[in-house]
Amino acid sequence: MAYATTKAIVIKTVNIGEADKIITLLSADLGKIQVSARGARRPRSNLVAGSQFLSYCEYVLYKGRDMYVLNSCNTIESFYNIRNDVVKLTYASHMVELLNDVTQENMQCVDILRLFLNALHCLANTDKPPELVTRVFELRLLALSGYAPQVHVCADCGKGIDLFDTFTFDFEKCGFVCPECANGVKSEMQLSKGAARTIFYIVHSPEKTLFNFELAPNVLSQLAAFNERYIKDRLEKEYNKLSFLKKLKK
Repeated sequence: MAYATTKAIVIKTVNIGEADKIITLLSADLGKIQVSARGARRPRSNLVAGSQFLSYCEYVLYKGRDMYVLNSCNTIESFYNIRNDVVKLTYASHMVELLNDVTQENMQCVDILRLFLNALHCLANTDKPPELVTRVFELRLLALSGYAPQVHVCADCGKGIDLFDTFTFDFEKCGFVCPECANGVKSEMQLSKGAARTIFYIVHSPEKTLFNFELAPNVLSQLAAFNERYIKDRLEKEYNKLSFLKKLKK
């Protein structure tokens, strides 16, 4: 029987029968995989901790006929601070929905997993605004998944963005357009210089410094509006989990 050891995080759980679970893991080397966790819902099972949503563990698996089967696990990080906070959990659940849509079964996703873990660390262990962490994660995830916007030059004429006086993003052209090429059409969005620079930074920043900045509330609002429209255009889907938080703020 062939065993595999991998570090992975639980991004989905489904209860099966009286005591079992099917968990979906995101692993750097194995990609996104489904795993049968037999007896994981029994209180005394040694698989309880490792089969919880957002648990990051080292797993020992063996390949069954239809899917992997969980043999044992050692918890590295439970992210309990997120699971015990309704606001942070909502943001994390939104991230997971995006992850599930841009990853495929058995697709290697080293950079994506690292991005997700870094975002969860910021949510759980820092005082950074959860919305800022989430917006950075959203745009960087799309860039890693092949949906990076054109942020260096005008998508029409190629003029360098550092020469722009105003900043307009054209969603049909998937990039910024210079003042001379902007047409005021519905596919365009006006952005402040701060928002435009933030988008550039998120797309191209080194991984180690990706989350190392703050934003004024008005710039964060622009980034949120940009991300929501960009995600809808690129993934052709509306994501509604964060609407719950908007209701809480009212």
